[in-house]
Amino acid sequence: MHSELDNYDRRILALLQEDASLSSAQIAEQVGLSQSPCWRRIQRMKEEGIIRGQVTLLDRKKIGLNTQIFAQVKLNAHGRSNFTEFTEAIRGFPEVLECYVLMGAVDFMLRIVAADIEAYERFFFEKLSLVPGIQEVNSVVALSEIKSTTSLPV
Repeated sequence: MHSELDNYDRRILALLQEDASLSSAQIAEQVGLSQSPCWRRIQRMKEEGIIRGQVTLLDRKKIGLNTQIFAQVKLNAHGRSNFTEFTEAIRGFPEVLECYVLMGAVDFMLRIVAADIEAYERFFFEKLSLVPGIQEVNSVVALSEIKSTTSLPV
């Protein structure tokens, strides 16, 4: 169970979402707290799972991952009964950045990155299409990115 977030907590979280490398002293100064109480708040939010981790975000294009694909996956009846097998296979593909279970005409939405269309084609035929239980995959290539953020509105 986690405690309610007050304005200090929200400001701390907003700063950490923008730059997780800030020290607790730097954060404390910006939110108007002393360092020790600020550090304790950060630790509490980590313990409660509000702060799940700290990562370095990469520019996918600068490391050669120029293509982003959204794939809608529909499982057959047998595949739906083996949901765990499908999810474990998807978790094992580093090309899949996100996977969501959906309600409606399709079962899953995947966000996939690849160097180019040919690399996605290889991923599709050599990995994704071989996952048991898949009935249909509809892939949509993103032409450009209008907004992408990891910051939640706190």
